[in-house]
Amino acid sequence: MSRTVWIINQYASTPQYGYAGRHYYLGQELAKQGYRVYLITSSSHHLLREKPSFDSAFRFEGEGGFTVVWVNMPDYSEAHSKIRALGWLLFSWRIIKLSKFIKDSPDVIVCSSPSLLSFLGAKKLSKRFKARLVFEVRDIWPLTLTEIGGHRPSHPFIRLMQWVEDKAYRDSDVVISNLKNSVHHMISRGMDPRKFFWIPNGFSLLEVSQKAALNSLALEQIPSGKFLVGYTGAIGTANALDTLIAAAERLKEYSEIAFVLVGAGKEKRVLKQLVIRKNLKNVYFVDPIPKIEIQAMLAKFDACYIGLTKDPIFRFGVSPNKLFDYLYSGKPIIYAVDSDDYKPVEEAEAGLQVPAQDEAKLSEAVLKLYEMSAEQRQTLGNNGRKLALDQYEYSQLAHQFADVLFPEDPL
Repeated sequence: MSRTVWIINQYASTPQYGYAGRHYYLGQELAKQGYRVYLITSSSHHLLREKPSFDSAFRFEGEGGFTVVWVNMPDYSEAHSKIRALGWLLFSWRIIKLSKFIKDSPDVIVCSSPSLLSFLGAKKLSKRFKARLVFEVRDIWPLTLTEIGGHRPSHPFIRLMQWVEDKAYRDSDVVISNLKNSVHHMISRGMDPRKFFWIPNGFSLLEVSQKAALNSLALEQIPSGKFLVGYTGAIGTANALDTLIAAAERLKEYSEIAFVLVGAGKEKRVLKQLVIRKNLKNVYFVDPIPKIEIQAMLAKFDACYIGLTKDPIFRFGVSPNKLFDYLYSGKPIIYAVDSDDYKPVEEAEAGLQVPAQDEAKLSEAVLKLYEMSAEQRQTLGNNGRKLALDQYEYSQLAHQFADVLFPEDPL
């Protein structure tokens, strides 16, 4: 008999409305294995490019064994909106009503954080259905809000979230995280370490195999005949792209080397002004492109950059989606992230690792790759692609996910 999984992630999306991510891909792959999967998410959040419009409490989309359930939620304009915070409570309340709308009762309920407060609704649902309860942590809250956001641990709302986090570690049957070292934090909050499983993010082989061509506008924005160090993704403070621009300034005398930043974000305007102020001619900004064109863009690069700030929260590990796209692309990677003992690029010999926010070491790494032969760079790229295919493809990760959700399932 087929088993049913409800995955609750307030910030999930689909290719039609946003950037399909972890739970969209895992859900599809679990459905291929024979499970019935419901991905429950908000109809309005800041990560959606377009928001589904409907008047009812819930909207169901899907076919086969995979269904996306949109929960009607108030709209808000930006990530720091007070309406967003109120939505955490409202979403947790509204999902409880799904027991009357979803025909397939769950055998397992997965609640993914953030938002953290949705665990309260998931807990009620699991009790009602006597379903196994799995808590998944993709961002450690409220620690992220205190260490990076600067919020006081004594703030009443932070204290509420801390109570929920501790309750989730205590009451869940299993705890999953894409952050390899987060188990240390969880144990410090009272979690039984036997509950913990690490399942990283990954990439969809079906998606990258589509080989969609790069659109003409993006092509026009890329310089030709140069050694290109590229970045794709969100252009935000945490991505340490000011360090990349500082490295570009150090290398401005090398006319053959250029830096390309693809994407959008709140820091893009600031970085553009920085480039103008420094009169840099070797930095190019490219408008956002559809996800299916990412591999075509990466094929234009000679090296890929991924960086994060030195924030201590990253000591628990990272699992940025762009890393796995980079690995699959077969291009050498400059990994400027201090992620403790999680060193995927260095360990796989897929590129070079440098300290976070160190412009001198970063510029040295760029020069080192530039001075390598094409064959040497290709060897690094091949190592990365092998790692991606061996460990980070979502069909493989879905089998790991299923083994954790249903440890004795015959499927």
